[in-house]
Amino acid sequence: MLKDRFRKFLPVVVDLETGGFDSKKNAILEIAIQLIEENDSKLDLGESHRYHIKPFAGLEIEKDSLEFLRLDLNHPLRSAVDEKFALTEIFKIINKHRSKYECSRAILVGHNAFFDHSFLLEACIRNKIKKSPFHPFSLIDTVSLGVLATKQTVLARVCKELDISYDNDEAHSASYDAMVTAQVFCKIINDFDLN
Repeated sequence: MLKDRFRKFLPVVVDLETGGFDSKKNAILEIAIQLIEENDSKLDLGESHRYHIKPFAGLEIEKDSLEFLRLDLNHPLRSAVDEKFALTEIFKIINKHRSKYECSRAILVGHNAFFDHSFLLEACIRNKIKKSPFHPFSLIDTVSLGVLATKQTVLARVCKELDISYDNDEAHSASYDAMVTAQVFCKIINDFDLN
């Protein structure tokens, strides 16, 4: 069972796009999660969920970040929601999935997981969300797994070594990056478990 593979922790892949690198002063602009399922004792991709987020009042957005992400905050199709709403809905989805697999906590899986985790922690504090489904400090980082499996740390290069399709034009959207990170995570864990 999935709960036995990760000490009753449910792996959930998370990707955030942000207005900079400082979790205390820069806004979260997108969040996506990719759920992991277990099929015939192998990890596989489940549902994905994402929200575009309205920048939290008073937080900064670096111009360089918007250019790097190719993100127009005023695009009419962006349909952004408040940060608290996005987190509350995402956490409900994770808790339902956690119950399905009888896990005690979720564990955040990410590429440079500390980055996403630090922004989530700050968002919970400023929105007065007391119960996050995620373990408060344990993480699974696909940079570490990637360097172990492929000797690479950059997501695109890890994917190349693992023969996972990677599209530079799609990269740096939270939903795409979460999906690709989940593929990397599942492949490395499944291959390891075969040995």
